Amino acid sequence: MFQTVWVSSPGNWSLRVSNCHCDGKQMIGKCGFLRSIIQCPRLRHDPKGPRKARMLKKIQICLCFFFVSGILYEISLLSGCFSYMPMSKHFLTPEQVLSLGKSIIFLETTERLEPPPLVSCSVESAARIYQDRPVILFMKGLTNDTALEMNSSYAAFTLLSSMKNVFIFPLQMETVFQETPLLQWYNQVDPEQEKNWVHVSSDASRLALIWKYGGIYMDTDVISIRPIPEESFLAAQKSQFSSNGIFGFPAHHKFIWDCMENFVLKYNGNIWGNQGPFLMTRMLKAICNLTDFKGTEDHSCQNISFLNPQRFYPIPYPAWSRYYKVWDKSPNFNHSYALHLWNFMNHNRKAVVAGSNTLAEKLYKAYCPTTYEDLIQSAELRDFT
Repeated sequence: MFQTVWVSSPGNWSLRVSNCHCDGKQMIGKCGFLRSIIQCPRLRHDPKGPRKARMLKKIQICLCFFFVSGILYEISLLSGCFSYMPMSKHFLTPEQVLSLGKSIIFLETTERLEPPPLVSCSVESAARIYQDRPVILFMKGLTNDTALEMNSSYAAFTLLSSMKNVFIFPLQMETVFQETPLLQWYNQVDPEQEKNWVHVSSDASRLALIWKYGGIYMDTDVISIRPIPEESFLAAQKSQFSSNGIFGFPAHHKFIWDCMENFVLKYNGNIWGNQGPFLMTRMLKAICNLTDFKGTEDHSCQNISFLNPQRFYPIPYPAWSRYYKVWDKSPNFNHSYALHLWNFMNHNRKAVVAGSNTLAEKLYKAYCPTTYEDLIQSAELRDFT
């Protein structure tokens, strides 16, 4: 429930929503941000055309209503003043959503249009943990002409589209790389000659998106379990080695710009990870004196938090298959914000199976229950019948 109070004043208006107060110039209060608001001036009296004046006034009221609806939507995303997601979310552009600066960003750089269950789980878990932030899945196979409606035959697409703070947009790389050092590289590279293009293009796209708009990037095999409290952070995969599978920065952060420049300068698409975790590691080492982690403490350098491997990688990649085994006692992951399930190591060989009692199945049940119910249990029932 929320209350909206309108207070009229000449040539202006005032709006109060919960603890957020908006006047004709700016928004103040717990929302913690400022935004210019359109003014809706009163219609001047037209003595010669009262019918025309009434009609124009109705049009004006409608226009103001639609504009304010958009403002209320942005308030609901950015501040969490109230849990309300109008249908207008389906008409917003990527720039409008990303400009809020708090997005959780996922990328699908293959051509597939049906996200597998692990991708669906990653996006759903983020949407549940970060309910006050937009969660965006960019898909390369999706175009502006692709008609995927709510009744689509793509079950995971329909499932994710129905979540109030999840957005699915086409990944248009040339647009993403505009006004970054990566554009020249993109225009010169030949994807057909790149053996690691799916990964390299993803490495580049995540850097450009975070630099332009800020927020958190996550791989599509990362299950969120609690909010990340840091704004500028890298995730240590192990001591003195950074992952690029999850990181977060505000918009236009110098570290990300430097990473994009180094991406181009040291580009070698034949070496897996050269543009990804190795890039992040060498750039971090250039500005910080990295030391080994002791215990579960985090490190900090140049106002960048270098988060302990326990935060995202409590199960290291050589032991990735443990996620798909039955544990006598499941770990609590008390020191973790999210869990990376190492799908690159898995190569889709192991999957979550209903009733298997594996660690991965328990994670699905706890953090992406809709994915588990709709994509795992339903599939099992269909196969059984």
